[in-house]
Amino acid sequence: MAKIDIPQIKLQNGETIPQFGLGVYQIPERECEEVCLKAIKLGYRHIDTAQIYGNERAVGAAIKKSKSFGLERKDFFITTKIWITDFEKGKAKRQVDEMLKRLDTNYIDLLLLHWPKNNYIAAYKDMEEAFSEGKVKSIGLSNFKENNIKEILNICKIKPVIDQIELHPYAQRKGIVKMCEENGINVEAWYPIAHGDKNLINNSIFTEMAKKYKKTNAQIILRWHIQKGFIIFPRAKNPVHLEENINIFDFELSEEEMKKIDGLDKNKIYVSW
Repeated sequence: MAKIDIPQIKLQNGETIPQFGLGVYQIPERECEEVCLKAIKLGYRHIDTAQIYGNERAVGAAIKKSKSFGLERKDFFITTKIWITDFEKGKAKRQVDEMLKRLDTNYIDLLLLHWPKNNYIAAYKDMEEAFSEGKVKSIGLSNFKENNIKEILNICKIKPVIDQIELHPYAQRKGIVKMCEENGINVEAWYPIAHGDKNLINNSIFTEMAKKYKKTNAQIILRWHIQKGFIIFPRAKNPVHLEENINIFDFELSEEEMKKIDGLDKNKIYVSW
């Protein structure tokens, strides 16, 4: 069993979240349990899933089976997200109970609203109730832009601790990041390597740094995220990629190198809304 010292980020409500984890988007349920178990053996303790992914049961099953490795539920951080079809008063709260059953757990570490669609205000209030009942330890947002975040902040009793957005060197989302920082909201980055865009990954800036640090270009990009303070959970199924992705904590980019990567921002979004 691998032991990797993954940084822990303290959220504004006092809870902590591993800064690095595994994303299981588009990993079929029949494969997801095995992928999660491989990741857990490599040292992953944070798994990001969602209602719409259809693999929450597999995530929960993998965590149960990790008891054979000497691990308990408290050793893991599970994030899941409510889908927009359940964004109605009472309906979102009922979905939380269904999530708990699928994950086979009595609490969710972080629950997010997946997109700012439909009646997300009512859904947010349902999440606040689930938090108050101890079913959820932290609540937050996913894919919310500045105006959506402001609307939530204006009505909430419990502030969101996270906004999960598409973010990578080609789309650094500085406006959203700034607003989150001003309101104590941590930023999570999905598509951290730009959906595997070869133009980004093979950029000479990353190739040069990869050669210097004896890392892959993707590892350099993931390391940039870590040093920017973003929370990341790159999706991977291949055991080689699973191992490479987590091995980014034994080197550090210089301030000059970070600035070079910062200069790549071109507001290139792969999923628009």
